[in-house]
Amino acid sequence: MDDRDIDEVEVTVDGRPIRAKAGQSLGAALVTNGITAWRATRVGGRPRGLFCGIGVCFDCLITVDGERGQRACCVQVADGMRVETGLKP
Repeated sequence: MDDRDIDEVEVTVDGRPIRAKAGQSLGAALVTNGITAWRATRVGGRPRGLFCGIGVCFDCLITVDGERGQRACCVQVADGMRVETGLKP
């Protein structure tokens, strides 16, 4: 099976559409599209994105369809999903 056999979905991140492979985690979709940080630490404002990638840490928290505090590495992408980062554009 090659990439052309895999269905793609469209996800909106901070109002910008990105393409992702169906079944992919949101964290993987973000990184694949060049988005490596989507929140900042409370102290120091340092950027955060994927760290463990398996749901153990909380570095990849993001808002998905209005629900805050979702771990991007554990959320499967869905067509039409709306994602909001904690970073200012």
